[in-house]
Amino acid sequence: MWIIQQSISSLLGNPKFELSESDLPYVSGHSVSEHLQHCIAKYCPDKTVEDARVFYFEHTRREMKAILDGNGRVGAFTPRAGLKEFLLKLKEQKIKIGLVTSGLYEKAYPEILSAFRTLDMGDPAEFYDVIITAGFPLKKGSVGTLGELSPKPHPWLYAEVSRVGLGIPFSERHHVVGIEDSGAGIVSIRLAGFSAIGISDGNIEDSRAKALCNHYCRDLDEVLRVLL
Repeated sequence: MWIIQQSISSLLGNPKFELSESDLPYVSGHSVSEHLQHCIAKYCPDKTVEDARVFYFEHTRREMKAILDGNGRVGAFTPRAGLKEFLLKLKEQKIKIGLVTSGLYEKAYPEILSAFRTLDMGDPAEFYDVIITAGFPLKKGSVGTLGELSPKPHPWLYAEVSRVGLGIPFSERHHVVGIEDSGAGIVSIRLAGFSAIGISDGNIEDSRAKALCNHYCRDLDEVLRVLL
């Protein structure tokens, strides 16, 4: 969300620009272009998504390169409270763990890496059984993917992490549980055919997706009690 805010700030030429609380349901959980389109319609309708994407990738490349080089802001991506203990408990129970994000790879993976460095958990690619991102952005001179067309709430990300990444056939979908704090993510899980656990303090309630949750928990300790 900070990168989205910085992109609109640059588009407006206003370094003091900040997103409002009312923007939060529309700038998380969907695709980059959808996040930017919401902000453009609200704050600068004379601009285009294409204009905003130029700034978005400019900010993204700079910030993500700094993280990968070890020069990023310490704690730039703060892990949820109790995440380390939660993940290690799942490993202890020999539960397969997949990570699903609507973020494009070039932005999402450095964020994941930063969070794991903060948690002192080593290499996330080695820890998780599978990591699925929304793919790679289509840019001039490079080959992109369907990342901007099939992010959450589209079911493909969750379907892929289960069937391809974890090797769980659709007939065994009732053994799969998705955990989300975004309304788009909850919809994605349910459309893929899986049970969904929502966590509060995201945008599930604001986006009116709480009714789609099989369980709704306050924190990861409560999620563990549901799972185990």
